[in-house]
Formats: sequence, structure tokens, C-alpha cells
Amino acid sequence: MLVTYLIVGAMVTSLVLMQVNLRLGSPLLAIVERWLRWLILTFGGAQICREWNLIDRPYWVLALVFFVAWFLIETLYNWLAISAHSLSSLPLFPRYSVNATGEEWPVQPRLLRAREWLRAEGFRQVQALKAEIGSGVFLRVSVYHDAQSLMRVQVTFIPQGNGSVSVCYAVTTVTTDGARYLTDNLHIPFGGFYPENWFVERRPWCRSLPRLLARHRARLDRAGMTGVPFTTEPLADFNAVQRELDQINTELGFLHPAGKREDLGKFTHEGRYRVWKEIWMLNYLGRSARYE
Repeated sequence: MLVTYLIVGAMVTSLVLMQVNLRLGSPLLAIVERWLRWLILTFGGAQICREWNLIDRPYWVLALVFFVAWFLIETLYNWLAISAHSLSSLPLFPRYSVNATGEEWPVQPRLLRAREWLRAEGFRQVQALKAEIGSGVFLRVSVYHDAQSLMRVQVTFIPQGNGSVSVCYAVTTVTTDGARYLTDNLHIPFGGFYPENWFVERRPWCRSLPRLLARHRARLDRAGMTGVPFTTEPLADFNAVQRELDQINTELGFLHPAGKREDLGKFTHEGRYRVWKEIWMLNYLGRSARYE
């Protein structure tokens, strides 16, 4: 009876988190909700089998079977989704354009507070951009520089399927030796490769912009690196980066050559595996499969 009450309590908690996250679009709440759902199916399925005498096996064996079964079902779903994206016309590295509508910042108190914090810290907006990732669906980006233009903060607003908007931050510094240091909290799976002179740290758990900036500065200080001012406007830099990432991931076997993508899809077999691994780790562990 106690197990039944715990399962019901977990179901109620999961439903509450789901409703709250419809407004917040928080990847952290989404991780908790996914684990709750997995555990509910695991122990709920075992409990039903035991209560209804469907299978004459120990409870822990039934729970293990349902745990593994959900992992396999979700793996199949994600693999099919990756294959569909690979064969679709949706761009993997979308091209950015200037967002002249002035609507890049959603009118939400928590997001507007982040904008006010940037202004208070001496960051100024240098450009607003957007990139189409689907039919009429756009990533909206607001780009800020510090007073010396040594640090670039990219604020990206990501539309969610439930209608909410999730916000992610990326902090970039180009050093005197040409290296690019990037610290972000993106929770969008990538799984590909970065150029050798890039030093990327992804921290999806860190949802605070001040903490992310502090982490970025600490990385630069630890490496003894000094930044140089950005002289290229964000639009040109972002699109150049997209082309570079497409090229290097094609050369390293993550993507098929452009001429073969119509027949074989964008991702190679290794690329699909890397994306699947990235999705699983982001969805359930809140961390990227890549490490600096």
C-alpha cells in the first residue's frame, strides 16, 4: 500500500511540474519531470503486475524490466526523431539575419530582470538577430558586448513545443593567440565537433547569467588568457562560425558531404549515435556529452 501511495504522489508531483514548466520553460524542471515519469512507469508497471497477478516474478525483477523497457522505447523514439531530422530540409546550422522587429525579448519578469542586470553591469546591446529553424519558427538572439568589447554575451530565446520560451546564454572571448573561449548553458543537443582552437564548456545546469559569466572569467584567469576586442559585427561572425562548423563536421565524419545529404541525410551513422548520446545526457543528466 505504501508503494501505491508513493507512486500516486509522484504522479501528482509530475503533473504539477509539467504545468509549472509550461510557463517557465525550465530545462531543470524538465529533467526532474522526466526522471519522475521514468520511475512512475518503472514502479507503477511492476506494482500493477503484482497487484493483478499478471506475472509471477519478484517485484525488483519486474521493476528492472520496466526500467529497461522505457529506456529502449525512448531510445527508439529518439533514434527515429534524429533520422527524421537528418532527412528533413531543416538546417542544422541555420543562417542568421538581422531582427529588425524589436521583439527579441519576451515580456516576462524573469527575462527582463536579466536584461536589466546586463545593463547595470555595463553591457550594451550591439545587435539583435534571428535564425529560422523550422517553418516560421525562429531562434531569436540578442547580442551584448562589455565596455571594452572583450566579451560577447549571446542571449538566445528558444521556442518550446508547448508555447513557452526557454532562454540560454553563451559567453565568448577571443584571445590574443586566436583561441575562442566559449561558456554556455545551452540545452540543445549538438554532439558534433568544434575547431581545435575552440575551448568550449557547456553547463546546462547553470541557469544564472551572473554565475555563468563568473565561470567564464574564472576559465580565462585559470588559463592566463587575455581577450582582444571584437571587431566583426555579430551577424557576420555568427554566419562565418556556422559555415566553419558545417565544414569541420563534414571533414571529421559527423555529417555527410553536402552532395550526399539529399539521399543519405545530414548525419552519418556515427553522427546519429553522437546526437542520441547528447540527447540522453542532456535530458536526464543535464550535461553535455562533450568535455573541454
